[in-house]
Amino acid sequence: MGAQLRVYKRRIRAVTATKKITKAMEMIAAARIVKAQRKVTASMPYANELNRAVSAVATGSDADHPLTTEAENPTRAAILLVTSDRGLAGGYSSNVLKAAEKLTERLRGEGKEVDTYIVGRKGVAYYGFRERKITDSWTGFTDSPTYADAKRVAAPLIEAVTTETAEGGVDELHIVFTEFVSMMTQNPVENRMLPLSLDKVEKEEGKKAEILPLFEFEPSAEDVLDALLPRYVESRIYNALLQAAASEHAARRRAMKSATDNAGDLIKNLSRLANAARQAEITQEISEIVGGSSALADANAGSDK
Repeated sequence: MGAQLRVYKRRIRAVTATKKITKAMEMIAAARIVKAQRKVTASMPYANELNRAVSAVATGSDADHPLTTEAENPTRAAILLVTSDRGLAGGYSSNVLKAAEKLTERLRGEGKEVDTYIVGRKGVAYYGFRERKITDSWTGFTDSPTYADAKRVAAPLIEAVTTETAEGGVDELHIVFTEFVSMMTQNPVENRMLPLSLDKVEKEEGKKAEILPLFEFEPSAEDVLDALLPRYVESRIYNALLQAAASEHAARRRAMKSATDNAGDLIKNLSRLANAARQAEITQEISEIVGGSSALADANAGSDK
C-alpha cells in the first residue's frame, strides 16, 4: 500500500506541474489574441479600399491582364497554404490541411496541375513526411506576421502568375487559411485570389453593385493594373496571415484551457485514489496492531495457565 501511495503522489506532482504550464500557455494565448485581432481590424480598411480601386480600374478598362482576366483553358494553379509553426493548438493545422487536400483534389479533377506553397512548419512537415512536392515554403513568423513577411511570400506567387504557363507559370492563384470569426469559432476557408472576380469583391465588401466613376488612365490601364497587382496580392496575403495568427492563438487558448481542466479533474481523481490508499494503509496497520496485540494477549494467557 505504501508503494501505491507514493506512485499516486508522484503522479499528482507531475500533473500539477503540467497544469501550471498549460495554464500559463492559455493566458499567453489569450493576451496574444487581442493583439492579433487589433492587427486584423487595422488591416481591413486598406484591403477594402484596394479592392475597390482594382474593381474601378478593371470595370473601366478592357485590358487583358492576369489580375482580372481568366484563361480560356487553365492548366496550372498555385495554392498558398497557411498553417502554424507550433503545435498544441488542437485541430487548427489539421483542419486547414484537410481543406487544402480537398481543394487540391478538386483542381486536379478539373485537369489542372497544382503547385503548392506553404507557410508554417506544420504544413511543411505534413507534406515532407508524405514526400509531396513543395514549390516554396516559409516558416518562423506565423505567431506574429508582418507586412514584410507578406511581401516575401507574395513575391514568388506574383512571379508565377505573371509568367506564361508554358514557362512554368500558373493560371490561377488560390489561398487556404483559417478565418477568424470569434474566440470560439475559426473556420478553414479557401479563396481564389487571382484572377479576381469583381462580383466576389463586392460580396466580400458587403456592398451592392455600385456605379463606379469613369477614369482616364495614364499611361494605360494595363500599367495601372501592373502597379496594383503586387499591392493587391500582398494585402490579401497579409490579411490572411493575420487572421490565421488570431485563429491559431484562439485555438491554442481553447486547447490549453481544455488541458488545464482535464489536469484538474485528473488531480482530483488521483487525490481520491491516494486518500483511499492511505486509508487502506492505516486500516491495515491498525489491523496488524490489533492482531499482534491479540496474539500477545493469547500468549500471555497461555503462559499463566
